[in-house]
Amino acid sequence: MNHHGANRLSAMWRGLGYLLGSLFTAVVALFALPVLIVPMMARAWASWHRRRADRLLLSPRSGPVRVGTWRVLGWLCTCIVTSLAFGLVVVVCAGNAVATAVTVPLWWALPAGTPAGGFAAGVPLSGWGTALTLGTVQFLIFAALTYWLVPLLARLHARICVALLSPSTAERLAQRVETLTETRAGAMNAHGAELRRIERALHDGTQARLVAIAMRLGAARESLSEDPQTVDRLLREAHEGAEEAMAELRVVIRTIYPPILADRGLAGALTSLGARSAIDTTLDIGDLGAIPAAVEAVAYFTIAETLTNAAKHSQATRTAVRVARVGDRLSIEVTDDGIGGADETLGTGIAGIRHRVLALDGTIRIDSPTGGPTTITVSLPCAS
Repeated sequence: MNHHGANRLSAMWRGLGYLLGSLFTAVVALFALPVLIVPMMARAWASWHRRRADRLLLSPRSGPVRVGTWRVLGWLCTCIVTSLAFGLVVVVCAGNAVATAVTVPLWWALPAGTPAGGFAAGVPLSGWGTALTLGTVQFLIFAALTYWLVPLLARLHARICVALLSPSTAERLAQRVETLTETRAGAMNAHGAELRRIERALHDGTQARLVAIAMRLGAARESLSEDPQTVDRLLREAHEGAEEAMAELRVVIRTIYPPILADRGLAGALTSLGARSAIDTTLDIGDLGAIPAAVEAVAYFTIAETLTNAAKHSQATRTAVRVARVGDRLSIEVTDDGIGGADETLGTGIAGIRHRVLALDGTIRIDSPTGGPTTITVSLPCAS
């Protein structure tokens, strides 16, 4: 069997499972209709079906359904009708193919004169010749119908589900405004927190050291002619304090915009970051072109924080970082082989990554099942 045939067969089995599952859920929905017309239950039911459709169509997993209540209820009615219709077609085609394959070798155990079913309905099974001829033809017809119809019906059903549960242009615009409002508020909060952090670092660290240096230099000036040894000690301490203050300033500056980004660009900065990582890190960096400085900084901090999380919390031994530019978007994917179960509510830095990404109108997706692996996918706009 060639590659195309194997893919087609795989699509048939996936479609068969999808349509039979849809038939079962349609029957359940008929009995549970009084419960499912409650908006909250209907949305949860619709979200689950939307994820099933996404898996069949090999589309990225979508979030909760956010369309209007009447759209969800309209989808529910349509889903029940199409699931029953398509599911019964599958049952007839696949069921007859299976039944034929089972009953033909056992025709002799049937009562004498038993008529054949399916396309040969009414023809009595009087011998091996009749049974094998009619059975083979009938099996091939129903198997071919199953092979060709099931993937088509499954994809059609999934696309109907996605179309009915996808937001309209007005709903997408409203969601967009809501998202931008939230991200703007998050960006303002993050900006304020960052300013307070920088102010605290400068006030408690650098400023205190500079005051100490000024005091030592003043004392040294007063003791210059009376106590050379004291002057020497004070100047040495002032020199050491100046070096410490400069080191602290470099740390503060590095958290604002890493100088290595200006010196070597994002690709060079990430190469250096991977070399310094506490665990084995594989880098795959494509041709990035010119990227705005703000996007470079967010990409750098995102990867740096993710590698730090992997080393501290995930018990990972290897990480893989892939960075590529696709059109006007910068795509980042970081995967580790750790234990998974990443939760941004536990203060592992993921919330900070999310705030940085959303502030630039980017998207972030975290896939971290218990047992691993953990994959963090970020997309940032980088149009000039």
